Amino acid sequence: MRAALYDRYGPPEVLYEGGLAKPVAGPGEVLVRVHASSVNGGELYGRSGRMRLVTDLVERGFPKRVGIDFAGEVVAVGHGVARPRVGDRVWGGLGRRFGAAAEYVVVRPRNIALAPAGLDLVQAAALPGVGTTAITALRDKAGLRPGERLLVRGGSGGVGSVAVQLGRALGAHVTALAGGRNLDFVRELGAHEVFDYARTAPGELGRFDVVLDTVGSEPRTYRGLLRRGGRMVAIAFDVDHLAGSLGYIAASAVFGPRRVRAFSGDPTHRLFSDLTAYVESGAIRPVVDTVFPLAGVAEAHRVLEAGGVRGKLVIRI
Repeated sequence: MRAALYDRYGPPEVLYEGGLAKPVAGPGEVLVRVHASSVNGGELYGRSGRMRLVTDLVERGFPKRVGIDFAGEVVAVGHGVARPRVGDRVWGGLGRRFGAAAEYVVVRPRNIALAPAGLDLVQAAALPGVGTTAITALRDKAGLRPGERLLVRGGSGGVGSVAVQLGRALGAHVTALAGGRNLDFVRELGAHEVFDYARTAPGELGRFDVVLDTVGSEPRTYRGLLRRGGRMVAIAFDVDHLAGSLGYIAASAVFGPRRVRAFSGDPTHRLFSDLTAYVESGAIRPVVDTVFPLAGVAEAHRVLEAGGVRGKLVIRI
């Protein structure tokens, strides 16, 4: 089967379309023909070698693979699997593994759910990872309530573009930070207020009940915008100062009236099913910046590294 691979750590140019043996669904497993996968920020750090302690632990040796979430069609099920069935359109993720940017993936039913009815699977591939992250952050970790004030840092990005929509659907007053050229775009997603992060000092924004940080820099500054009893959910970290960043978040999760919360994403069937329901209700829609062919995976990584992406980059398999 075709798959996106790399044989050494390095820049996007190390990525290429190569061949691997087609996987087989074992007992309790499902074989999915992948229609598309999205490009995630964590993959950039993994491919570059900046997180090699993690990537070497997950997958020893080379070639290594990329891709975490996907949308596709079930083509085979292993012994003991009653649902899903062959022919079902599904979406999901590989948890803490890489390899979704390939023609086929083997997963357990707990890691997938039926994709939204009527949604093109290439478009759908933009949502599994970022959608479940936004739901976990705002609904489950922050407990966002109607009428509360929400600040989304990075409102035009993958998670941010979904969080703006979800925050609005949950009844919050949504304020978002984004680049100057994306202000109207984020407002169209449902934000009540949008500010250019390069021209707006944090102190000008006011106070918030919930802050969703998809950027990772200046955590102390944005934590300071919380009202007493407010909650900040951090899904991005300063990779160049990882120990300090994680240490601060850990300490602030325990001490003080303004808590910072973090989590390690490994969504299951229930969460993917919840995302399907949000999409089918019209509360969330996929935001796709550009679709690349599998052979263009290196270019997709270059574009994401350059920044300024609206929503997600998708790899059509």
